[in-house]
Amino acid sequence: MNKLRTAAIVGCIAGIMLPAATQAQYMLNMSLVTCAQYVAMPSDQSRIFSAWMSGWFNRKRGYTYVNIQAYERNVQNVKAWCADHPGELVMTGLERANRDTK
Repeated sequence: MNKLRTAAIVGCIAGIMLPAATQAQYMLNMSLVTCAQYVAMPSDQSRIFSAWMSGWFNRKRGYTYVNIQAYERNVQNVKAWCADHPGELVMTGLERANRDTK
């Protein structure tokens, strides 16, 4: 009975760890993402990218708070700008927006 219980526990642990070990790993240079790539991202990747960029720019400006309504509005504005400028880098649009709001 003890061997069966041990085998079941080991099997459960392996089952939990296996999916994490098989996930693909890749790196993305955020400063080189074009607007066309950003607009074409799957929604889960787009959310992560948007959150990262928002955090980076808020930190650059010295903000220490999160305004969810402003965040959602800004993401929609960047996506709209990118739809009109697919060959531009997302970082270029964000830098321009950062300059224009100072």
